[in-house]
Amino acid sequence: MTPGRFTGRAALLAAVSLSIAAPALARTDYVADIHVVPGSGSTAETVTGVVFHDLSRDGMRQDDEPGVGGVIVSNGRDVTQTGPDGSYRLPVFDNMTVMVSEPAAWDVPVNVHGVPQFFYHHKPEGTPETLRYGGLAPTGPLPDAINFPMIRTGIDEAFSCVMMGDTQPYSNTEVGYVRDGVLDSLLDRDLSDAACMVMLGDVMGDDLSLLPRFMDVFSVLDLPQYYIHGNHDFDFDASSDAHSADSWRQIYGPNYYSFEMGEVLFVALDNVVYPCGPEDSGPGGRDACADPERTVYNGRVTDDQMAWLEATLALVPEDHLVVLMHHIPFVSFIDSNTGRHQTDNLAQIHEMLAGRPAVSFSGHTHTFEYLAAGEWYQGWEEQVGVTRLPFDHVVGGAPSGNWFFGDLSFDGTPLSFARGGTPPGYMIVEFDGSNFVVNFHAANQSPDRQMALSFNTPQFRDWFTELFAWTEARGDTSADAPPLTVNDLADVKLFTPEELAEGVYLTANVWNGTRNSRVMAQIGDGPMMEMTRTQAGNGEDVLTGAEYADPFSVPRQMTVGRYAWQSQSGDARAQGFEIWQGRQFGPAVPQSAEAWMIADSSSHLWRLEMPADLPEGANVITVTATDQHGREWRDRITFEVRSERPAPLWDNSLWEDPTN
Repeated sequence: MTPGRFTGRAALLAAVSLSIAAPALARTDYVADIHVVPGSGSTAETVTGVVFHDLSRDGMRQDDEPGVGGVIVSNGRDVTQTGPDGSYRLPVFDNMTVMVSEPAAWDVPVNVHGVPQFFYHHKPEGTPETLRYGGLAPTGPLPDAINFPMIRTGIDEAFSCVMMGDTQPYSNTEVGYVRDGVLDSLLDRDLSDAACMVMLGDVMGDDLSLLPRFMDVFSVLDLPQYYIHGNHDFDFDASSDAHSADSWRQIYGPNYYSFEMGEVLFVALDNVVYPCGPEDSGPGGRDACADPERTVYNGRVTDDQMAWLEATLALVPEDHLVVLMHHIPFVSFIDSNTGRHQTDNLAQIHEMLAGRPAVSFSGHTHTFEYLAAGEWYQGWEEQVGVTRLPFDHVVGGAPSGNWFFGDLSFDGTPLSFARGGTPPGYMIVEFDGSNFVVNFHAANQSPDRQMALSFNTPQFRDWFTELFAWTEARGDTSADAPPLTVNDLADVKLFTPEELAEGVYLTANVWNGTRNSRVMAQIGDGPMMEMTRTQAGNGEDVLTGAEYADPFSVPRQMTVGRYAWQSQSGDARAQGFEIWQGRQFGPAVPQSAEAWMIADSSSHLWRLEMPADLPEGANVITVTATDQHGREWRDRITFEVRSERPAPLWDNSLWEDPTN
């Protein structure tokens, strides 16, 4: 970094800032629109306007309202900064979004839902084809000026943001599940230091008409709502990636953008290319992109976004943290051997960020994966050209879990443990300067509950192997009964000496665990014993099967009673349950979830082989998980050792009438 490189921008921002008293954090009480001066119909080659201090807080520039210098402004490809008077000038092209990157000391206005207003779409003729969710309406001639209002709020280097992966409701019923799960949990939290809420894509489940209601529901948090565009948020009937996000842009806003808070640059990327084409063809399922008979998506950051990202980074201090937010993971544990579900040009992005503090947040896989710097898995090099990670990559779980598949829990929402065994939940990410701490919380659970404990027993492995094989080969779920249910699974917290000799493992699914976590177990007041992570993250392949499955979440995934729901109302859609695009499951006997949904592998599962010489009786194990920041969480589990297994069900032998 050359000396004084950022002096001009900092001085311009400070010139206005120093003369104005900073009020308390505005959050969502500044409701206004941007100031658009209608055009005369000319075909100008540049777009101009002013970023101004909105003293009147009405979104309209008054003569006495000063410009704000040093603000980053872009057309989605080219990037500039405002001059001392707040003015800017950018090239014009059709289908662009003119937008500001909110500076750290300022707030842009929000709409009634709390969606930040920092953009103007320019697509004169609108979407060139009819789309079921409307596309982008014609914007007409270029305005004479696009002026962006903002108010001075001051810089707070320490703040937090609520983040979550795939909420993905396909119906109004499922919007209710999101409301009663993660949203209800968040309303119980102290969010006084929170500055934003980020949805990491697949905000919707293919139905964009639900988006206005969804935004209104989440507006009760009183946080600016920043949404990422996902592969279930695009227009499936679009014939080109150039307008596959048009309905999203019309209803929500830009599909990529940036903003600053404290010493953090937040970058929202759209890395879902739909429909992909021959240029996306490659290994790991990307050959489908070259198949004219198929219409699929691929994970890639487009050229325009790459140019925009590079130009934006050049205007931000190199010691500021860069938070990259995107839907498809840059890399994934669960999908490490697939290409379409990771990001093609990741190596270029890593190179662009070399030397900067950075972190990646994504969704998509319905897993929580905290992939720490230095970690890598087989498949990454072949699929996206990287090995060891230069900075942390976090796949943020899913409030929908495994697509709302499970039975209903205490709060009336599906107990849908995700792949990897993580419950539906959300993150609160704490920022302080360029440092960050990631917290994961299960919906409607105590924030202190950070793990699930169980035992992997010989009976569990036999039960899992038989039922999983049947699930993989299963055909029509309305006709087939599974060979086993959870009733056939022997108590995993009770074992005999013979079973201990065969191998019994204590398991700890530490939901926010990383390769830098340490997990210890203690039986009673005995010695501390270190548990081993089932995945080392050292270049190996994903380990799957009964040995690596999570015995806490799997039984809940593999006996789903909702299949058997039947109604006599006459409503054909009131039977069993629906997920995805109205696909119906049941009515049928209770079934297992789809095989690919089941937690038969995990990047955050630890285990310990139980000593074979344990005395008979009941014992308590305490498990302590310590993360990379030195924070500790504890949980406990009770187990029994018995010389033989007791009968599990009611003993009626003493109640039988001997005369009968």
